[in-house]
Amino acid sequence: MVSNLDRPVRLRELAKAAALSPFHFHRVFQALTGTTPSDFAKDMRLDRALLLMAVNGRASLTHIALSCGFASSSDFSRSFKQRFGAAPSAFDIAAWRTQRGTELDGLAMNGSRVREGLRVMPPAERHVEKLPSRSNPDHFKVRIRDLPARSVAYVRVANPYKGGGVMRAVERLTAWARTHGLERGQWLGYQWENPEITPLERCGYYVAVEADRFTPSGAIGRYQFPAMAVAQIDIDGGIELELRALRWLYGSWLPRSGCVPADQPSFEAWAGLPFGHGMERFVLAVQLPIRRG
Repeated sequence: MVSNLDRPVRLRELAKAAALSPFHFHRVFQALTGTTPSDFAKDMRLDRALLLMAVNGRASLTHIALSCGFASSSDFSRSFKQRFGAAPSAFDIAAWRTQRGTELDGLAMNGSRVREGLRVMPPAERHVEKLPSRSNPDHFKVRIRDLPARSVAYVRVANPYKGGGVMRAVERLTAWARTHGLERGQWLGYQWENPEITPLERCGYYVAVEADRFTPSGAIGRYQFPAMAVAQIDIDGGIELELRALRWLYGSWLPRSGCVPADQPSFEAWAGLPFGHGMERFVLAVQLPIRRG
């Protein structure tokens, strides 16, 4: 569903993919997420629209509405105002991001996210005044890569900004991967939601490892990512280096690149096992899925 937001949500198709009857799928989905499939899809579309409004100011609201799966610009405007309290044309994106960013900065300052090993994906251009838009003092280099389709085994962590859920997920998936001989594969961390837009309690974080053939069971799920182009920055340093890279990527490089974000999550592609270099040094690649302009 999350990778096909421009298509209508059909309950029978979703239920068939989950091997459940429509009735049972609806009940199970609502029990797990607290919302219906249609309302979940609408919230994801609004999150996506707000991100596009923030990073692609040249796009018309009608174009954004249709690309995010709304039937019309009036449908988009009505849904947007119902959730955010203002029409898209009058919405103060900068104020909204500052308000959301304050909560995220508070988590970073008390160290809870660092101990969890969870970084914000993506932090977009929050507080970019700390790093001037054309400045790149860290000498970050963007490499455009075309990645093939890939299947992953994953563990989802609900509300990952509280408790020890992320590290428990890493430990669980690592143990599973070792029993299947997959621990040397490509490890990923990703979020579908943008925590600067979606309330933190509704966000989920996914710990994943590439895996071709396996049977999902229990907490271990399976997802097939399509082939995609990504803008990649290689990181070797502390948490603040990664945060600066993400801010520069979204706040400086992306608006001038001629690209727009694709309908896929941003990835942390680890070099080896997650946190294999300890909790103070992160060796990984930040990958932003893009559509070329």
